[in-house]
Amino acid sequence: MLQWQIAIQEYRGNMTIVHKDGNIHKNADGLSRWPLPNNIDNPAYVAEEASPQVPIEGISVTDLNTTFFEEVRNSYTQDKNCSILCKLLTKDCKDNSLIHALD
Repeated sequence: MLQWQIAIQEYRGNMTIVHKDGNIHKNADGLSRWPLPNNIDNPAYVAEEASPQVPIEGISVTDLNTTFFEEVRNSYTQDKNCSILCKLLTKDCKDNSLIHALD
């Protein structure tokens, strides 16, 4: 009852709240009640199961074929923008025309 009084207190002057006994008011909506917090004081308290913490104790290492790394390395030189960026990042490149050559 109190929860509804709190929820509708701004309309207090326009209505009157009348309590109906449970035997008379059989269509009460159980879902409209505020739930109690799930703590030890709640009679319907359900202890939440703590999920066990399992440490990861395995690492998988995969060696890739050296040809894969060669293909990646070569693709940087074949790509126009990547090759320009690589040149700009190496040894204090002062060539401003390279910066303007980017797409």
